[in-house]
Amino acid sequence: MSDRRKFLYQVGAPAAAILSHNALIPERIPTVLEQITGVTHDVTDDEAFWFTVQEAFTVDRSLVNLNSGGVSPSPRIVQEAMKGHLDYSNEAPVYTMWRVLEPQREGVRQRLALEFGCDSEEIALTRNASESLQICQFGLDLEPGDEVLTTTQDYGRMITTFKQRERRDGIILKQFSLPIPSEDPEEIVNLFESHISPRTRAILMCHMINITGQILPVKPVTQMARRKGIPVIVDGAHAFGHFDFKHDDLDCDYYASSLHKWLLAPHGTGLLYVRKDKIKTLWPLMAASEGMDEDIRKYEEIGTHPAANYLAIAEALTFHQGIGAKRKEKRLRYLRDYWAKQLVQRDRVRLHTSLKPEFSCCIGTVQIEGIDTADLGTYLWNEHRIIATPIKHEEFEGLRVTANLFTTLEELDRFVDAMERVIHKGLPAKG
Repeated sequence: MSDRRKFLYQVGAPAAAILSHNALIPERIPTVLEQITGVTHDVTDDEAFWFTVQEAFTVDRSLVNLNSGGVSPSPRIVQEAMKGHLDYSNEAPVYTMWRVLEPQREGVRQRLALEFGCDSEEIALTRNASESLQICQFGLDLEPGDEVLTTTQDYGRMITTFKQRERRDGIILKQFSLPIPSEDPEEIVNLFESHISPRTRAILMCHMINITGQILPVKPVTQMARRKGIPVIVDGAHAFGHFDFKHDDLDCDYYASSLHKWLLAPHGTGLLYVRKDKIKTLWPLMAASEGMDEDIRKYEEIGTHPAANYLAIAEALTFHQGIGAKRKEKRLRYLRDYWAKQLVQRDRVRLHTSLKPEFSCCIGTVQIEGIDTADLGTYLWNEHRIIATPIKHEEFEGLRVTANLFTTLEELDRFVDAMERVIHKGLPAKG
């Protein structure tokens, strides 16, 4: 491991708050280290430590943002990097953006590949997980009557994508339900396998389900399906940068994620992983020349696009690596447990998320029985300036709560207090 990479993984959150892309040159490292108090102990509940991280954000503290799972604010260093690249782009875009900045995407590609644990020629930079997943969903050759399999809890846009292929191409979308929550990986694998038919040509599955935070056993499913010759598209929109894993932990052929969620990268950035021997047979969403058939960059052929957003992913990676993936995962799970373990003790409270660490992390979905979840979300915002996500699913309902590194315990206390008020007194009468 190089000194530079070792440095990225050993420094703590104080380093992450002050590091910039330019600071990570060998001669600057001793100077940066002088500003850092070494951290070797478990800091999961060390609020002084995490205060330094919280200070790296520019969030509005007059409200409580518990929907960072949709899109998260980026740290100041990410915002500043993006603004700097954008300013430079506008000096003379045909030169500064296309000839100077655009080639620097390759460095970002290499760093993302290193973080994911794959070859850089298997990573495409996209605008979000939806785009990455639709490349796979539209890119596979399917015939009328071919079946694709997914769950009833997969992301709505991706279900809509396959339903459009049903109308347009005559394929058949099959869906099945999962336990809520699930703490039996073997049961999940068996459910996927039992719904495979002789006509199944592809499977779409979540790494982490967005509406419950359930982590699914990706590797056993992909390996089971591979033995049957069925490709698996993995929706990792909420996983990358959230909890610690590598590609070897998944063994998948296709993986998609949004980087503006848990990696805290600029809004409108995502990644697509395609195993190298699968690139040639997966069509891009927008046309690319025949000469690019085996080039991962064919999935980036979208016409004119900004360089600034993608280059600033580098700062988000530095921030993430400076904190440390395992340290970050433990803190995120601690924040979820902080509010969830208090509320779950109350009457009429039902948690649709497992609290076991192997099955979840920071996302938690909670229901107050007898209270309409949509009305609860409106009340929390109108009366307490708390943002959370009402989930109204055919199989369940609940409030999805997604804290993040910028979230303070005081903000979570405000949320718990507001929820307890509703538990005891109900919602105010309408009108």
